[in-house]
Amino acid sequence: MPLREIETAGVVGAGTMGAGIAMSFASAGISVRLIDASPEALERAGAQIAANYASQVQRGKLTQAEADEKTRAIVRTAAFEDLASVDVAVEAVFEDMAVKRDVFGRLGAICRPDALLATNTSTLDVDTIARSAPHPERAIGMHFFSPAHVMKLLEIVRGEDSSPDTIAATVALGKRLGKVPVVVGNCDGFVGNRMLLGYKREAEFVVLAGASPARVDAALEAFGFAMGPFAVSDLAGIDIGWRSKHERIKRGAAPPFAVTDIPDAMVAADRLGQKNGRGFYRYEPGDRKRYPDPEVDAILAAERERAGIAPSNPSDDEIVRRCVYALVDEGARILGEGVADSAADIDTIWTNGYGFPKARGGPMAYAESVGLADVLASIRRFAETDPAFWRPSTTLIEAAERGTFAAP
Repeated sequence: MPLREIETAGVVGAGTMGAGIAMSFASAGISVRLIDASPEALERAGAQIAANYASQVQRGKLTQAEADEKTRAIVRTAAFEDLASVDVAVEAVFEDMAVKRDVFGRLGAICRPDALLATNTSTLDVDTIARSAPHPERAIGMHFFSPAHVMKLLEIVRGEDSSPDTIAATVALGKRLGKVPVVVGNCDGFVGNRMLLGYKREAEFVVLAGASPARVDAALEAFGFAMGPFAVSDLAGIDIGWRSKHERIKRGAAPPFAVTDIPDAMVAADRLGQKNGRGFYRYEPGDRKRYPDPEVDAILAAERERAGIAPSNPSDDEIVRRCVYALVDEGARILGEGVADSAADIDTIWTNGYGFPKARGGPMAYAESVGLADVLASIRRFAETDPAFWRPSTTLIEAAERGTFAAP
């Protein structure tokens, strides 16, 4: 069914993500109702929104009058009934299937039948969430990236029931919000986070092989990544990745290969990252500079011994190839499954949302520039000692024969 022009929006969940999504709408001239049952959460969101707009004024991005107008466009409320007339409602609550289904059911009961319903889930099954409300053809995934008012990437996850009108309307909305929208299929982790799993896994395994987190980060930053994987973990919170790992296991979505227990060991040692000044690096108050910490070396040495891995001290070149080629092989698998429509879409996701160096074009374009036959040969060498992880996809093998990911 055709969807109305988007002029009003609702966001459920006033956490950091929900507040950022609300700002994205307000900055595009769309009035927003930000819903949360917790008065404290709404208060924190108001302070966060005010601080973000104040920063933009200070940097000359907005005038004070513009900031005031955008702030007024966001109405904070605990009343779900205030969503009855919105054109689009986005749930941005805790990453828990039961909670998201409950919220979607409430949205289905309150919102107009032609209102667009979107879930901001980063890994969960969009179809299961969508079918918690009537008219699942108007439901879709809108995976914003944090901070949502800054990051350009928007993964638009088409559900099995999402209508062409719903997909088209969401793409148009994403562009209006100033995002780079990429339509992807529905699977665990979609495109970006599904590929990220193998990338981070290889980074942790090269640490177990003897490379320090600082050397892994330095090698990948020299390659062109905005931040190395361990610096990113510290910024996001090591406990976030740890929680995601155990939630996957709980819902039966654990990967079909071995992963390390490094995040478990770090969380057990209360090393959560920048949030408490202790992660893979040590941080001083008010300073994001990374300082080495001998305690981390001891934790990793104990994990190495527990896993029975003899240090081999991989070179910087091997560190880069293992991490980047893990992206390439999973990207090829995603292409073969039809989760991504093209290699270019995968590259757009990784250069706009995950810090892959734009100068290298994205993981798939980079693999083509290296030579897909050479990439495949490296993967086959890696498979000699780790066959459960390094499983070259049929899509990669066929692309290597053609020399391109482009369809024949």
